Amino acid sequence: MKLLEQYTKAIPFIISMLFVVLFIFAGLSKLIDYYQFQQQLEQSDILKGYAGTLSWIVPTIEIVISLFLLIPRFRIFALYACLGLMIMFTIYITLMLHFSETIPCSCGGVISTLGWRGHLYLNLCLTVLAFIGIFTSIGLQKRLSIKNTT
Repeated sequence: MKLLEQYTKAIPFIISMLFVVLFIFAGLSKLIDYYQFQQQLEQSDILKGYAGTLSWIVPTIEIVISLFLLIPRFRIFALYACLGLMIMFTIYITLMLHFSETIPCSCGGVISTLGWRGHLYLNLCLTVLAFIGIFTSIGLQKRLSIKNTT
């Protein structure tokens, strides 16, 4: 039983660290190449009116969520934020694939080589991982509260 509990503790931590690496990389690369990121958002049929605001908000949110993921007390909150962000990114990619003639990509590194469909699948997998992180965290909290009451 202790081995299962150790794995249950490790799952949300590992998922959180994956998101920390992903969001820090993504957020910093957007801020480092801010003008290119803003131009790519301006090319989006869906986001062009909000490009100036989003070009600061998106990387800031990614970095802030990463910081919250590093603090155990706030981890479950941050996992919910990851889930929300991944759902929004997935909806955006789906809309771009179905309704946009031009699809600019502001992704960096390995992710930029995936193409839009690959990026959609990656986002869906990350969304599932956020769900898993949340549910294992909730289950762990329930088990710990039961242990403390007995």
